[in-house]
Amino acid sequence: MPPFLHSTEGRASTRIQAATHRCWSSRIIAVGQAEAVYVAVVHLGLTVANGLKVLSRHHDFGKLKDLKLSPEAAREEMFAASEANRYRADLWAALTSDAAQRKKDKTLQCDPTPLCLLFGQGRMHFMERLASVPQKPTPPRRASGRLKEPISDATCLSEALFATWRRPDATPSFRWDPHEDGRHALRATDPTDTKTKSTTQHGANRSACIGLSTLTVAPWRPSVGGVRLRVLGGDRDRDGSFVFTWPIWRHPIGLAAIRGLLGHPGLADLETRAALGVTECHQARRISVGKYMNSTRAALI
Repeated sequence: MPPFLHSTEGRASTRIQAATHRCWSSRIIAVGQAEAVYVAVVHLGLTVANGLKVLSRHHDFGKLKDLKLSPEAAREEMFAASEANRYRADLWAALTSDAAQRKKDKTLQCDPTPLCLLFGQGRMHFMERLASVPQKPTPPRRASGRLKEPISDATCLSEALFATWRRPDATPSFRWDPHEDGRHALRATDPTDTKTKSTTQHGANRSACIGLSTLTVAPWRPSVGGVRLRVLGGDRDRDGSFVFTWPIWRHPIGLAAIRGLLGHPGLADLETRAALGVTECHQARRISVGKYMNSTRAALI
């Protein structure tokens, strides 16, 4: 894709700007007729697909299946990542820290990011999926029988970014989607049955694996207990439950500005929101359902 594309059809004006910084970045501003917007979406999907192809190569964690590391092992991984490249260093800085430790099963382990919801329950392993999902460009063919159709990686990502999620893909996920809360109550079928088990949006999971590297963790000491990990955009409410809050902004902004908004302490104030161009904020909560963990649907706050 050229570094700059500008398409004008009648009153439609669509612009895509893609720049190379380390691996990739892109921006889209689309106004006008549907045809021009469609062209922009297609090209942006290709840009994102190419970027994920580059970054996913760094999602190699060897035989590590779960985010359960001793302080020594965590330091070793983080030091190796810092010597490798910036993306790999950012990724490990978003996964754990040897400054937050606790005893589990009589061994000392580093706290994982609060966004890690898989610890081997139901044979679901976080690091194993964090390695495999972004490196799988496309999901299995959709539909059944002769109606099975392949889908490109660019289309799969465009669906996740610009379309209503239909969740048609039988691929691994991370329980970040509230749709994965498979409780039996009010269900006509068994949510754990493989024949009726819910599917996911593969392009969204691939993007989330890469986006996780921007959500850095840092140690903090609450009023009660030892050192814990906090993540950019995350917090603990009064009962200690983990919540993740994100703003909806009015004008196009870059990654640095988004990270600044996620960590801004004044978003609870409406005047501060208005001054920052934020129209509203949403919040999701991490919950435990038996041995599984899930995220709730976002609530307007």
